[in-house]
Amino acid sequence: MANLISSLVIVITVLVSVAFLTLFERKLLGYIQIRKGPNKVGFMGQLQPFADAVKLFSKEQNNPLLANYLVFLISPIFSLFIAVFLWVVLPSVFNLWNMEMGILLFLCITSLSVYSILVSGWSSNSKYPLLGALRGIAQTISYEVSLALIILSFMVISQSFDWVKAGVYQEHCWFIFIMPPLALMWFTSSLAETNRTPFDFAEGESELVSGFNTEYSSGGFALIMLAEYTSIIFMSMLFAHIFLGGVDSSWYPLKMAFIIYMFVWVRGTLPRFRYDKLMSLAWKSFLPVSINFLIFSSMMV
Repeated sequence: MANLISSLVIVITVLVSVAFLTLFERKLLGYIQIRKGPNKVGFMGQLQPFADAVKLFSKEQNNPLLANYLVFLISPIFSLFIAVFLWVVLPSVFNLWNMEMGILLFLCITSLSVYSILVSGWSSNSKYPLLGALRGIAQTISYEVSLALIILSFMVISQSFDWVKAGVYQEHCWFIFIMPPLALMWFTSSLAETNRTPFDFAEGESELVSGFNTEYSSGGFALIMLAEYTSIIFMSMLFAHIFLGGVDSSWYPLKMAFIIYMFVWVRGTLPRFRYDKLMSLAWKSFLPVSINFLIFSSMMV
């Protein structure tokens, strides 16, 4: 019961963190573009995320006439469920319960995220969301391969499927100093996995009118956005755990915050990639390098 309550507290904390992450992103993008960002609702705009939540969930829900109604409604809920369920991997780090196969569980859950994009685009029965979904699926599957190979290298060095034991091996030297190319590839693949700039092809507003979630409004759109930002926080946590020394109580939140800052900084400074270059980067650059590092890790062990 204590473990379940602790996990529930973690999930609530993550969802509240998502609210303030949207505020942080809008503020930081504002300063990058030499403007203030949200500063009217509450002190320095601190209540803006809650005002946005009330506005989104109280808006009228539009459902396309030709949509697969039940699947159309369930898909955003499934998307958020997958993003939140990923945090089941995290409690083992804080000793809430022992999860010896945490890395395998992470790989299994992340592979399910493709289905939420696929079903969201297909169920609306509209060609524009379907186009955005197809691009998003191709992108997600491509970069999942490099993510899995990077985790395999990490797993070979630590000789464990457990996130906790993997962090112990960085007590004297962080993995980012041993394998800096893998750290850069992990961060880039995380941007692609979470559909963030410069890899936001699934949601390219300028040419796809928001991509696979075009037909969603009100609560459906809010749930998809919550899932995206939850994934950003989780991928930042994993980067800090894999490459920046694992869990230590004092610096761990600061390391996570720095990686989240990098996500927003990239959005504020880089233009969108060309789609063929995105695929070329995944299959012709990241895949060979990650395989070579896997062989190198095996030899080093």
